Amino acid sequence: MISNTAMVCLLIAGLMPLLATAVAKWGFDHYDNHNPRQWLAQQDGVRARANAAQSNAFEAFPFFAVGVIVASLAQVSTERIAVLSAIHVLARLFYIYCYISDRPAWRSVVWGLAMACAVALYALAIAV
Repeated sequence: MISNTAMVCLLIAGLMPLLATAVAKWGFDHYDNHNPRQWLAQQDGVRARANAAQSNAFEAFPFFAVGVIVASLAQVSTERIAVLSAIHVLARLFYIYCYISDRPAWRSVVWGLAMACAVALYALAIAV
C-alpha cells in the first residue's frame, strides 16, 4: 500500500513540469499559444533554462513514479518509501530552482540526490 505522503509526492512530482513551464511563459508579451513549443525553443536565459527544467521534470517523473509503485508492490516499508519520496521531491524542486537560477554545480548535486532516491526505491524492492 502506498502511503498518503508518497501519493502526495507523486502528485507534486507529476505537476512539477507545470511549475517550470509557468516560469518559462510568465509575463512575456509575445507568447505564441498557437505554437508554444517553437516559441519556447527560441527563448534564451531564464526562459530557456525553465523550459529545459520542464523537459527534465517530465523525463524524471516516470522513473520515480514506477520506483514508488514497485517498492510498494514489493511491500517495502511505507515509511521508507515516504521518506525517499519526500527527499526526491524536495531535491527535484531545488533542482528546478538551481536550473532556473543558473547554478549548474548545485543542479548536478541535487539531480544526483533525487536520482539516488529513485534508484533506492528499486534497490529496496529488489532486496525484499
